[in-house]
Amino acid sequence: MNLLARRPPPWLLILADTVVAVLLALASTVSPPEPAANAATTALCWLLVLPVAVRRLWPEPAYYGALLIGLAVLALQTNRLMPTVVTALAIYPVATGLPVRRSAIALVSGLLVSGGSLLVSMPGPPQYPNGWPDPVFVIGTAWLAVGASWSLGTAARTRREFAAREARRQAEQAAAHERLRIARELHDVVAHSMSMITVKAGVAAKVLDKHPEEGRKALRAIEEIGRGSLAEMRHFLGALRAPGSAPDSTPLPRLADLPSLAHRAAEAGVQVDLSVDGTVPDSMAPAVYRIVQEAITNVVKHAAPARCQASVSVAEGRLRISVVDDGPGQRVLPGRPDGHGLAGMRERALLHGGTFEAGPRPGRGFGVHASWEIP
Repeated sequence: MNLLARRPPPWLLILADTVVAVLLALASTVSPPEPAANAATTALCWLLVLPVAVRRLWPEPAYYGALLIGLAVLALQTNRLMPTVVTALAIYPVATGLPVRRSAIALVSGLLVSGGSLLVSMPGPPQYPNGWPDPVFVIGTAWLAVGASWSLGTAARTRREFAAREARRQAEQAAAHERLRIARELHDVVAHSMSMITVKAGVAAKVLDKHPEEGRKALRAIEEIGRGSLAEMRHFLGALRAPGSAPDSTPLPRLADLPSLAHRAAEAGVQVDLSVDGTVPDSMAPAVYRIVQEAITNVVKHAAPARCQASVSVAEGRLRISVVDDGPGQRVLPGRPDGHGLAGMRERALLHGGTFEAGPRPGRGFGVHASWEIP
């Protein structure tokens, strides 16, 4: 079925047109239109089918050439069928390859030329008992054949243009989705690193005079976090600047990076008890990492010093994420009804068809829970 739906290569179409042209030429030679057909009319019929063979290479010249040669054929003999067949075949690539206006001009020109030449070549009284004039019938049939071929070609061109527009739309939509994903990743990197840097800078400012070694340790942590974040941001920004970049051109976080995340949070005053049970599919690992990262970042920003329990488990075909702490329950900045962090975590969970819950725990603390089925 795929082979039938696929468009044949151009050389095969040209070969098919050549075969059709040869068959038409042989038909005009074997069954001449008149008993008195001479060599000149036979050669003219062979010349008439030449535009059929080259109609895909030079659509307009082949079409108008077919009209002119058809005039000569009708002037020398009464072969009314061959010029009509060749004209109908020649107008198809004109309709498929040219804009509607130019192909419509070609259609009107062909109808006028073929109709006038047929009318001039058929003098005489009506030949049908019902009184329908023979010229009207022949001209109407010729116009119907040429018009039908033009309509089929126009429909084919419209379908191809629609398919091309749809392909461009899907490509642009895929690029937009990828850029949105990169923007989310960039937000997570910036939010997490800046939170850690702010906390460590505050620690350094407080202890630098009395405990210089602790202050230098905090400054080294700031330097380490800043270097790592800058490296990630360069990757993300490079992908955003380069349209059409591959989705895997940006680094994806791994679950193996969670311990270092917990270590950085501990340096910022949040003790994280991390547990990972089961095997998380690679396709879901970035979303799991970002949800845990954003939840811990919120604890660092709004609840430190605090203790936090972060768990990732896979059991009975379902992946569960839980991050709970014992700090204050508020997790958004004052004066703002919601934060981007919670919205981003919810989006990542819903992207996999899962559920997401976040809110204050009874008594004290805050909890983030997400889960979805593993196919």
